Amino acid sequence: MEGVVGEGVGGSRLSWPDLVVICAYFILVLAVGVWSSRRSQQGSLSGYFLASRNMHWIPVGASLFASNIGSGHFIGLAGAGAASGVAAHGYEQAAIYGLLLLGWIFVPVYMSAGVYTMPEYISLRYGGQRIRVYLSCLSLALYIFTKIAADLYAGALFIQLSLNQPGEEWLYVSVVVLVVVAGVFTIIGGLTTVVYTDLIQMVLMVAGALVLGVLSIQAVGGYSTLVDDYQYATATVRAVASDGSLCGEPPPDYMNLLRSGEYGYPWFGMTFGMSILQVWYWCTDQVIVQRTLASRSMVHGKAGTVMAAYLKYLPLWVMVFPGMAARILYPDRVGCADPEQCKAVCGSERGCSNSAYIELVLNLLPAGLRGMMLAVMMAAVLSSLTSVFNSASTIFTIDIWKLVRRRLVHRFGRGAAGEPSEREMIVVGRMAVFVLVVISVVWIPVIRNSANSELFDYMNTIVSTLCPPIGAIFVMAVFFPRMNEPGAFWGLAVGTVLGVCRFTMEFAFTVPPCGSGEPDPRPYLVKKLVGDFHYMNFCLLCFFVSVAVALCVALLTPPIPSDSLYRLTFWSRRDDRVRQPLSRQKADRHRDPENDPGSDPSSDPAADTGSKRTEDAEERWWMRMVERLCGGRGDPSSTPQDPHPHLSGEEEAQRAARFLKEPPFWRNVVNVNAVICLTLSTFVYGFYS
Repeated sequence: MEGVVGEGVGGSRLSWPDLVVICAYFILVLAVGVWSSRRSQQGSLSGYFLASRNMHWIPVGASLFASNIGSGHFIGLAGAGAASGVAAHGYEQAAIYGLLLLGWIFVPVYMSAGVYTMPEYISLRYGGQRIRVYLSCLSLALYIFTKIAADLYAGALFIQLSLNQPGEEWLYVSVVVLVVVAGVFTIIGGLTTVVYTDLIQMVLMVAGALVLGVLSIQAVGGYSTLVDDYQYATATVRAVASDGSLCGEPPPDYMNLLRSGEYGYPWFGMTFGMSILQVWYWCTDQVIVQRTLASRSMVHGKAGTVMAAYLKYLPLWVMVFPGMAARILYPDRVGCADPEQCKAVCGSERGCSNSAYIELVLNLLPAGLRGMMLAVMMAAVLSSLTSVFNSASTIFTIDIWKLVRRRLVHRFGRGAAGEPSEREMIVVGRMAVFVLVVISVVWIPVIRNSANSELFDYMNTIVSTLCPPIGAIFVMAVFFPRMNEPGAFWGLAVGTVLGVCRFTMEFAFTVPPCGSGEPDPRPYLVKKLVGDFHYMNFCLLCFFVSVAVALCVALLTPPIPSDSLYRLTFWSRRDDRVRQPLSRQKADRHRDPENDPGSDPSSDPAADTGSKRTEDAEERWWMRMVERLCGGRGDPSSTPQDPHPHLSGEEEAQRAARFLKEPPFWRNVVNVNAVICLTLSTFVYGFYS
C-alpha cells in the first residue's frame, strides 16, 4: 500500500498547478492584509495592539481557532494519531471547556479591568512590578520554546519534503521564507491585520483539511475499516526493545480518550491535569485572550469563544483520524520501528510519525490539490506566527519596555515621567518581533533532536512543567479576593522552581530510540520522576503546590484593601465604584497636574532638557526613516493612554461596568449555544472513553 508521488519539475514533488495555487494563496492573503492594514488605526496603541476593541464575533472566533491551530497541530496531532490513536484528541476536546470558561468567567473580568495584557492585569490585581515582569519574561520564553519554534519547524519540514529537498539547509531556507512573510503582516498592520488574515486562513484550513480528511478515510475503506485495521498497521522491519518486545506496536486502547498510564495519556492526568492546562492556555495566555479583548461587546466576545469551541470538534476528523489512516496506508514509512530504517525514511532515528500528514498530502492528493494543502499548511503557520508575534510584541512593549524606560529615565535624568510616545511604543513592538524570531530559529535544532519523536508531545511536555503556577495565580486572582502580592509571588516562585527541575530532568537526558541497543542513561531517580510520572500528572501536582504555598503566605500577610479590587475579581466585575490603585506608579498617572506641582513636567528643569533633546532627535533624518519603516501615524508627542483616555475615574468605572451588560435576546442565544456545545463534548468523551 506504499505510494510515492512522481517528481515534478526540478525534482520537486509539486507540479505547476500546485505552484499556481500557492501563488494565488499568497496574493489573496496579501490583498486581505493590505486592505485590513488600511482599516486599522496603526498610530494608536489601542488600534495597533487591540484592533481598537471593535471586532465582530466572527473574526474573533476565527482568529481564536486559527491562532491555536498552527502547523504544529497539523504535523503534531496527526503524528500523535499515527503513533497512538485518538488519545491526543483529549487536548482538543478539553479545549471546548477552556474556551467557554474564557468567555463566561475570565473575559468579563479582563474587560471590566480595562487591560491590554495579562501581566498588566496581574499588576493591577496584586500591585508591584515583580510578578508582572516575571510573567512577561516567562511568556516570551514559552512563545519561543513552543509556539514560534515548533510552528516554524513543522511548517519548514512540510515545505522541505514537498520540494523533495532532504538537505538541512533547505529546512532553514523554508524557515526564513515563513518568518519574512509572517513578520511583514504583523509589523505592518497590527492586530487588525492579524485577525482578518486569520479569518481567511481559517477558511482555507478548514476547507483543505476537510477534503484531505474525507479522502484519507475513504482511502482506507471507511471509518469502520480504519478502526479495525489500525491495530495491524506495523512496519515490515521492526527492532526489538530492551524488554524483548517488538518496537512500533500500536497500543491496545488506541480508540480510547481515557486510558491507563501504561501506554501514555493517563486518564487521571488527562482529566484533572488537563483542566489546569486548559485554564492556563485559553484563559490566561496573551495570544488567545488578546483576541477576545478586541471584541466590540461582551456578547461578541462570548460568541467568538462559542464559535471557536464548535470548531474544536474538527481536529479529531481532519487531523487525528487522517494520521491513523496514514499509518495504515504507509506502515513502513509512518510506522517505521527500526532506528536505521527511520533514519533513512525521515532523518530521525526515533520514528517518522511526524511525517503522517505530509505523506497523505503528497501521496493521496492529485496535482493542484497538493498545492492547495500546502497553502493550507502555510495558512496554519502564518496564522499562528502572526498571532504570536503580535501578542509577544504587545507584552514586551507594554509590560517590559515601559518599565525599563522609566527606570533608565529616572537613573539618567532624561525627562520627567519617562513615558514613551505611542509612536515609540509601536516601533519597539515591531523591533521586538525581529529579536524573537532570531532566538526561535536558533532553538529549532533542539526540537529536531528532542528525545521524543512526537512534536505534539514535545510542546505539551514543556507547557505542563512551566505553566501550572501561572494558571494558579490567575485563578486565585479572579476568584480569591484575599490573595495578595506576597502570596502570589511565592506561590509562583515555588511552582516555577518545581517545574524547572522537571523541565531540566526531561531534556537533560536523551533516551535512546527503541531497538537501538543502547542503555538508558537516566539515573534511577530521574526514571521514576520523569519516566514513570506522566507530565500531565505533574501538571496537577505543580498547580496544587503553587496554590498551597500562595494561600499560606497570603493568610500570614496583610490583605489587599477592598477598594483596590473593584472590577478586578469575578465577584466585583460589575462594581461601578472608583478603584484605588495599588501601585504608586499607577497613582502617579492619575495625579491632577493643577493640584500637584510634582506631576507637572514643566516644573522640572530636566524635563526641558529631555524635551529639547527629543525634539532635536526627531528632526534627524534617520529618525524620520525609522518612523517610516516601523512607526505609526500617531502624534509623536502623545503618550500611551488607557482604553478610554478622556473619561474621569467615575466615568471610566461606570463605563466598564456597563460594558458587561448584554441584550437579553443575544445573551440567551450565546448561552443556549454554549450549553449545546458542552453537551456534545460530553457525548464525545462518553463515546470514546
